[in-house]
Amino acid sequence: MSGEDDLEEVEDDFAPEGPGPSPDPGSEREPASFVEYGIDDKPPLGESVLLGVQHYLTMIGANIAIPLVLAGAMGMPAGATARLIGTFFVVSGIATLAQTTVGNRYPIVQGGTFSMLAPALAIVGVLQTSGAGWETMILQLQGAVIVAGVAEVLIGYFGVMGWLKRHMGPIVIAPVIALIGLSLFNVPQITAPDQNWWLAGLTVALIVLFSQYLKTSHRAFRLFPVLLGLVTAWLLAAGLSVAGVYSPGTAGYVDFSQVFEAQLFVPIYPFQWGTPMFRGSFVIGMFAGMLASVIESFGDYHSVARMAGRGAPSARRIDHGIGMEGLGNLFAGIMGTGNGSTSYTENVGAIGITGVASRYVVQIGAIVAIVVGYVGFVGQLFATIPTPIVGGLFVAMFGQIAAVGLSQLKYVDLDENRNIFIVGLALFAGLAIPNYVSAVGSAGAFQTGLANVAVVGPVLGSEFVAQTLYVIGGTGMAVGGIVAFFLDNTVPGSREERGLTAWEDITEDDSEFRSFWDRHVSDADAEERAPGAD
Repeated sequence: MSGEDDLEEVEDDFAPEGPGPSPDPGSEREPASFVEYGIDDKPPLGESVLLGVQHYLTMIGANIAIPLVLAGAMGMPAGATARLIGTFFVVSGIATLAQTTVGNRYPIVQGGTFSMLAPALAIVGVLQTSGAGWETMILQLQGAVIVAGVAEVLIGYFGVMGWLKRHMGPIVIAPVIALIGLSLFNVPQITAPDQNWWLAGLTVALIVLFSQYLKTSHRAFRLFPVLLGLVTAWLLAAGLSVAGVYSPGTAGYVDFSQVFEAQLFVPIYPFQWGTPMFRGSFVIGMFAGMLASVIESFGDYHSVARMAGRGAPSARRIDHGIGMEGLGNLFAGIMGTGNGSTSYTENVGAIGITGVASRYVVQIGAIVAIVVGYVGFVGQLFATIPTPIVGGLFVAMFGQIAAVGLSQLKYVDLDENRNIFIVGLALFAGLAIPNYVSAVGSAGAFQTGLANVAVVGPVLGSEFVAQTLYVIGGTGMAVGGIVAFFLDNTVPGSREERGLTAWEDITEDDSEFRSFWDRHVSDADAEERAPGAD
């Protein structure tokens, strides 16, 4: 990787270029014919803006759903809720720019995380019993997120995940990535009782039509299948709403009144809600959510590398990515989202469907997110996208992610029963255990149940252990990853059978990833050695 490959160092990375070969040596170990734009490619500016908006639209469901859930639980008034949604977008955009420039430099969007939503709701529930208002709740959430972010920074930059990677092969990574997609099959946008399956199915059909059947007919179908499918379904739903076919309150109804009532400018700034509060038990719960988020991001890094036709990420790149996500969590806490920041699975799925893995495009999308956060009516316009359309979008993308995870098994000897057994058990546990945890109900009920376990009840029933098990046990990719990691490293099997030998061959060397600081120092040294330098 040359010194010029530095973002290109913040200024040059936003200059449009055509697609070209990747400058990273050895980065094309796994050529992917479907990749239209590689990680280091820069499409023309106009095209990049549309591609960036497309990336942004894939994440809009979660980036609106999480703050709405939090605001509803806390009892936030409408004005504060609108600001909370805007804060999520601003944090997402800035965290994405930081990750793609200073972090692992993968084309992966950062945003709110469902892994930290569960402990956040548990914290809100505890505060509600004491009669606290939403102002106190958001400050307590801020404090817990800040501490969790600091812990994740230490985990990342002290190399904990990089060290663990040396003991993880495709048998571990495959179920983790697959469960990222499969664990989202029951999100409300898909399984709502009043689901408009006609509209959701149309969205899926359009994305399939553009991305699979018509992709050779015109370049636009190949590059913008998600954007074309989503906008077409959205406009149709809007027309049916205006015509009175869809009435207010029904799935598929598009309400533009909120757009006209939105603020022109939404004030978003650090500590906008006040000074964060810190409470030990709340920090513990958020810490558990952060750990689950780390495992999910670990899988996302491998997934995006696979989709982009790159070798598996090195331990050094993973450490820098997790460390930067920790800084993103810290920033989210300071800005007051009440939630953390993590890699977005939706964005990874979009890469697989469109073949656009350009870092530059994702950075354009990040700028769009920041604008949306501060300009109230733009965010409200995108918020009018009906949930059935978002659900159809999820069906297309999450299935792609699950398949990418299973494709990692091509490096494994599938004629060996131990490998089949481990993968199968990990996948089933990753689906079944979170379903059980969800059925138990609240974190308090889970803790009570553990406290009644014979002999070890006092330990399992402690607040720290119970909340950690509750959050991690409710996260499919965490459960599957832990099961696969333990079995793959304890059940006898050769490195060849486990796919570790082939895995090492396609994993980039640590030297192939140069951090922002490394590149800065290298460029400074080169300038000093240049002829005529003082």
